[in-house]
Amino acid sequence: MLLKELCSLCAPSGCEDEARRFIIEKIRAEVPEAEITVDTMGGVIAHKRGEGKKVMVAAHIDEVGFIVSGFTDDGFVRFKTVGGIMTTVLVSKKVLLGEKKVPGIIGSKAVHLQSREERKKPASMKELYIDIGAKDKAEAEKLLSLGDYGVFAGEYTEFGDGLVKSRALDDRAGCAVMLELMKKTYKNDMYFAFTVQEEVGLRGAIIAARRIEPDLALVLEGTTCNDVHGAKPHQTVTKLGGGAVMTAMDSAAVSDRRYFEMIKEVAEREGIPLQIKRTGAGGTDAGSIQRSGAGVKTAVLAVPCRYIHSPVSVMSKRDLESLGRLAEAVLREIERREF
Repeated sequence: MLLKELCSLCAPSGCEDEARRFIIEKIRAEVPEAEITVDTMGGVIAHKRGEGKKVMVAAHIDEVGFIVSGFTDDGFVRFKTVGGIMTTVLVSKKVLLGEKKVPGIIGSKAVHLQSREERKKPASMKELYIDIGAKDKAEAEKLLSLGDYGVFAGEYTEFGDGLVKSRALDDRAGCAVMLELMKKTYKNDMYFAFTVQEEVGLRGAIIAARRIEPDLALVLEGTTCNDVHGAKPHQTVTKLGGGAVMTAMDSAAVSDRRYFEMIKEVAEREGIPLQIKRTGAGGTDAGSIQRSGAGVKTAVLAVPCRYIHSPVSVMSKRDLESLGRLAEAVLREIERREF
């Protein structure tokens, strides 16, 4: 399965090589007519020539992760997080570090040894380390170097009623949809941008958008979902199984209103489940794309994911299907409308 393959790739922000190679190979094999460019940031742009509007479809290939920042004398690895990861999800988690994917465990002081005050609060980054089984600093330095990247070691698994659990669903889910969309034929001049460094500030998208100079952009994402036990109705944000998600506004961008209303019309006409994200928190590549050049009309469609930015996120395959169907229907509608 394509999504499983994508989620198995290690590609933290700033070290997306593995995902980039896979995506380029996939495009060359399945969409040979696409013209592939790798931009200066390492993002992949696949161009399918057309005669209509210049349309950019974007999904980011990077994921949250870690970077090696030091070694202790007794062989433990010091690290920093790459992207937004809460320390509460780190302790005792499996990780993979460096090109050789050295296995490790994020450790902290055992609960038996913590003071009463220490037990009342999450461990700070200064208190955490990664145990790679090295006996001392010299042995650890043979396996890893300062600046090596790492990711969570969560595996792709299908479970429950059509659910998937895996690391990196944000945003390999969007990448999977985009790779399928590329196989279709369109009238417009289509640019499919697999962007980098989204998780550390939407950095790659601005470079891609400046190269493309699109008339219109559609961003495909994985987004927050809080439909869990204890959450009140107004706190759900999105609901697993509720279909694709559209964002009206977040901390980085405001969707073009005509574009936003058009997508709602398309979803209703086609009978595709659609929910509106109920928070303005977070941000996507739309924030960079919208402000590039003279400005770009943007919209964001996403698949809801529980436990996002953690070792194991959860999504519904039915929601992913809704996202794919709606994205294609929207691209067809763009061919017929003026903006």
